[in-house]
Amino acid sequence: MLRLLTIEFHKLKYNRASKILSIIYFGLLAGIALIAAIKFDIGPIKFHMAEIGIFNFPYIWHFNTYIASILKFFLLLVIVSMMSNEYSYKTLKQNLIDGLSKKEFVLSKFYAVIAFAAISTLFVFVVSLILGLFYSDFNEFAIITSDLEYLFAFFIKLVGFFSFGLFLGILVKRSAFAVGAMVVWYIIEWLILVLCKWILPITWEQGFQIKGFLPLEAMSNLIKEPGTRLGAVKSVVSQIGEQITKNYAVQFIDVLIVSIWTFIFIYLSFVLLKKRDL
Repeated sequence: MLRLLTIEFHKLKYNRASKILSIIYFGLLAGIALIAAIKFDIGPIKFHMAEIGIFNFPYIWHFNTYIASILKFFLLLVIVSMMSNEYSYKTLKQNLIDGLSKKEFVLSKFYAVIAFAAISTLFVFVVSLILGLFYSDFNEFAIITSDLEYLFAFFIKLVGFFSFGLFLGILVKRSAFAVGAMVVWYIIEWLILVLCKWILPITWEQGFQIKGFLPLEAMSNLIKEPGTRLGAVKSVVSQIGEQITKNYAVQFIDVLIVSIWTFIFIYLSFVLLKKRDL
């Protein structure tokens, strides 16, 4: 594993575009801290993001992983460019000539995916912990360590998403087309939802449950939007006589679905590469 990872990071070391995208990505992750600086006064109205509870433990784990997951497209570009460069610079063929098997080649990419996801998760953990220790109203150890499953969900989400990007990169060979294929698949998932609602006698809620078995929707369901979970939002909703009953917890079924899709993407990547004439 270490040998294969060393090969991948050696390639990335000399890829300027990948290094720039990686720096931007981790820079933006660190930029989450800047949210705490958002503050403005309009007459009697005083607004300070850090004071509305978004950095309170354990809510911060949910909020920061959700925001960080939006930025994953920057690393997706790194993953798909890794594959397109293999074809463009013919390093794939050279690796195979040098004795690397196709299985080892795919595994090297998958290990890189896992490494990127793990580093991202650790980075978000450190940033969130620092922000929480500075701004949280609750600093008891039991509270700090609750809801850490959002970090696990974030890791699984990144591994699944990047594995999908890796498969598309092998399939279409060009990074721009791979990203385009990802967008097309996103649209297809919505079309499947509409078709299910149109053809089957089901409700929209049941339609979304069916859509939840598709890869991008399952990844999205891992970390649900945290906005309506915020105490300030719940207070406003309760004042108008409504109640939010949404389940924000990380669901085992979503973790399982994304894990299965990850296996499928990596397996199909190997099958595709094995059958392809290089």
